[in-house]
Amino acid sequence: MTFTTDFSISKPVITIWVITAVLTLLSILATRRLKDVPGPLQNAAEAAVSWLEDFFGGVLGKKNAKRYFPIFGTLFIFIVVSNYSGLLPTAGEAFIIPTSTLSVTAALAVIAFFTTHSIGISRQGPGGYLKSFLKPFAFLLPLTLLDQFVRPFSLALRLYGNIYADERVTAQLREMFPVLLPLVMQTLSLLFCFIQALVFTMLTAVYVHEAIGEDE
Repeated sequence: MTFTTDFSISKPVITIWVITAVLTLLSILATRRLKDVPGPLQNAAEAAVSWLEDFFGGVLGKKNAKRYFPIFGTLFIFIVVSNYSGLLPTAGEAFIIPTSTLSVTAALAVIAFFTTHSIGISRQGPGGYLKSFLKPFAFLLPLTLLDQFVRPFSLALRLYGNIYADERVTAQLREMFPVLLPLVMQTLSLLFCFIQALVFTMLTAVYVHEAIGEDE
């Protein structure tokens, strides 16, 4: 009996590395020399951070949004940039859109799952957090637990399904109508990809808000 191990690096992983490197470089360039009168890059970064803080503040409250902004901001920016990578030439051929791969969206959903429960335990304590699953009625505990484990599957499949379908539809239409329609589809994809990133992070923020507790 022989065993073979494949250590080859998949295209989605390579794309993730490139996206991570680009975002890291942009972050360094935007923050290394902060000025009272910001340049274009610093101004764009500050505007994005301000908008995201306000958005998550509407779900979590301003204090919690600022406290947990690093995780939500990172999730949103990574997802939206991954989605937008599908608008680049040769997307799906020379490289694979990370969020059109189920393994990537599943990993993001697992991060959201453990983030939610880690924050819940840290804020309410282990005992208090476990008791929260007995609300509003203790006999609903099995359904409540089932809901907790269904959530990451829902997050992963929703993001994967929507981005994969958008990629396939755009590719097919590009072959059928190569002149004008692909441009229209790509314009719509700009909004669609943004919304998908927003939905994923908004739902994660909602789950975290529930985990923190109603008294928060």
